[in-house]
Amino acid sequence: MSNIAGTHSAAKLQRNLGLWHVIIIGLAYIQPMTVFDTFGLVSVDSLQHVPSSYIVALVAILLTSISYGHMIRRYPSSGSAYTYAQKSIHPNVGFMVGWSSWLDYLLSPLVNIILAVIYLKALFPEVNHWVWVVALTSFMTIINIFGAKVVAYFNSWIVFVQIFIIGIFTYMLYHSLSMGINADGQLADQETLYQLWSLTPFWSELTSIGALITGATLLCFSFTGFDSLSTLVEETKDAKKTLPKAIFLTALLAGLIFISSTYIMQLFFPADPSTYFTNIEETQPEILAFANPIFAELMSNLNLTFLLVAGATFKSLVLTFAIVAVMASGISAHAGVSRLMYVMGRDGVINKKIFGHISPRFHTPTYNILIAGAIALTAGFIGFETIAELISFGALTAFSFVNLSVIVRYVLRDRQVRSMKEIISYLVIPFFGFVAVFLMWLDVSDVALKWGLSWAVIGVFYLAYKTGGFTRPAPQHNEFDD
Repeated sequence: MSNIAGTHSAAKLQRNLGLWHVIIIGLAYIQPMTVFDTFGLVSVDSLQHVPSSYIVALVAILLTSISYGHMIRRYPSSGSAYTYAQKSIHPNVGFMVGWSSWLDYLLSPLVNIILAVIYLKALFPEVNHWVWVVALTSFMTIINIFGAKVVAYFNSWIVFVQIFIIGIFTYMLYHSLSMGINADGQLADQETLYQLWSLTPFWSELTSIGALITGATLLCFSFTGFDSLSTLVEETKDAKKTLPKAIFLTALLAGLIFISSTYIMQLFFPADPSTYFTNIEETQPEILAFANPIFAELMSNLNLTFLLVAGATFKSLVLTFAIVAVMASGISAHAGVSRLMYVMGRDGVINKKIFGHISPRFHTPTYNILIAGAIALTAGFIGFETIAELISFGALTAFSFVNLSVIVRYVLRDRQVRSMKEIISYLVIPFFGFVAVFLMWLDVSDVALKWGLSWAVIGVFYLAYKTGGFTRPAPQHNEFDD
């Protein structure tokens, strides 16, 4: 790849990430422990079938991840869906995809700040939330300035501990259920003791396909980390082989974790979540509170009661770690948005001097990292559900056009439909990926549509300005041969 045109240095992103580095960044971005945060909202939307909504979302995500792999091999650029649509369909379409994707990438760090503040408020209710917003945003920004490999190292142990905590929590609920106790209390009818291997969390008389899709639409927020990995293509070794594997494996691993843990959770919390939680948008602290007595019992049985000294309950232990975990996710999200802005700046569709800059010292887009950090400060004003819905709008836009880009590039332009393998790879899989995403579009909330389309309209006016009233295509970096 040639030096970056139009910047004040010849600095470039460095290729120093391997397969495991990329998967760790992806899992940290996805943040497996968001399963506790979204459980209440998705349980309402899916009519108490959260694991089934995860399955619906995972199918769409895995199909789309295959499309990402095809496009990465064709266009190994950090611009992700923006570049794929730009090169495969039209530069103007690419700009609008990139512009809409900003709702996903720019707002993802905000979600993690909001979640961290929720946990900190549960531990330190007397501290003003702005203290946490400023401190966490500053930390997230500084880590990103030092590069993607530092992000990967920082996130590695955090991801492992998250999975460990989810495993411990799931086992505790399993233990309680095996004793005939769920969130409603001791089951009275001992002859019909709680069925641990029931299909009810997946399918029951309440099941509605529309409700499952509605839940899956919100859960796109939970998977947004997998697609952001495509923005690391210019920092990954042998990216054409490494990234397609990493994106698919990241989505698959996250999906398996989500489905298995919410299966047990749905058994433990079988009814309307408002029965158990006072705030459906902030369920993690309350969910973990249910684990405290189970935790105490297990520690007592194991003669480990010293772990409960000084109020070190399971809830407080996990909330403390959850703060670190969401910061790991925020750091990964911050890295993704800064790379997207860098590619759009390098193309010249946004200010090249600012957004196309790479620091000669750190080899990172430092200006973009600082801008994303400044935007993250607005987390103090916005609620969790609103942000999650807007992120889903941006993510669904990107997912839709990545699938379409595969069909346009490989089928319509390159005519690669000469064998059954090519037909399945470049037509059938992306087509069904697009259909799965389209079904989720049908359940996007009115709030997300209102603000998402408003953002898109602003993009159209800006694009008209950049293209002289659409008399010429949007600027693009001539990096690939079409």
